[in-house]
Amino acid sequence: METLSSVDTESATLFERYLTGVGAPVIPRTTCPFDPGYDPLTVESHLWQSGHLMATLKLSMACWILGRADSARRKVDAAGRAGVPVVAGGGPFEIAAARGVLPAYLNLCAEVGFTRVECAEGFTRTRLAPAEIVAAAHERGMEVEFELGRKHAGRFTPRVTDALLAAGERWLSAGAVRLVLEGRESAHNVGLFIEPGRFDVVQSERFVATFGLDALLFEAPDKASQFALIDHYGPGVHLGNVRLEEVLRVEVYRRGLHADTFRVPTPRPRIGTGQRI
Repeated sequence: METLSSVDTESATLFERYLTGVGAPVIPRTTCPFDPGYDPLTVESHLWQSGHLMATLKLSMACWILGRADSARRKVDAAGRAGVPVVAGGGPFEIAAARGVLPAYLNLCAEVGFTRVECAEGFTRTRLAPAEIVAAAHERGMEVEFELGRKHAGRFTPRVTDALLAAGERWLSAGAVRLVLEGRESAHNVGLFIEPGRFDVVQSERFVATFGLDALLFEAPDKASQFALIDHYGPGVHLGNVRLEEVLRVEVYRRGLHADTFRVPTPRPRIGTGQRI
């Protein structure tokens, strides 16, 4: 019986040989798309086509809570068959923590089958300690990641970065598996981004020097922001907030198979080059 992860071995080998022949590098899964409320068939189709390229899939905002209950489970099940961990977006976590119903929210995430929950303080503040939240998620069989940055506070300043570095240390020490750098769906005057395609390299390098690229997920919602980060950090940079229909375009660019990268030597990944302080 065919599953989302099954593929004709002979055809796959033919494609792999061709990619090797044109010099396309082998890159670990580093693209993390998000679902802003697609129908289950659309999500299933993209997982069937590109699941082997996805590091994680995020069900964004509260869309998965408002849709039919079985649609969220159907997406999570499809991702599981494709070997893709599924993340519950950070907005519902913030609301649940602010309303005092975090246990109920974590129970819901576990019931649906999420692999991981994204925690954040993008528009609220939580009084709960990171270790307490991580432990509660672990008790329900889920991992935790933490998003750094406020949604309505504009770009990171040196002082803001100081605070975010300290917060990142607390969450990683508590057991979070990675840190997400806020970029929203615009990459304009938010987080590291001045505008799409232009980001604050000085502030960005502070995060990389502290945590290493392999612990960071850069939200990059459009072509300009995605290409800018790949150009700077190489094809191994982890990118989030990528729309499902843009996964293949990002992977084409990563591998030097794009018109804008054809004559540019493909940079080597910088995975794990940073050291935590």
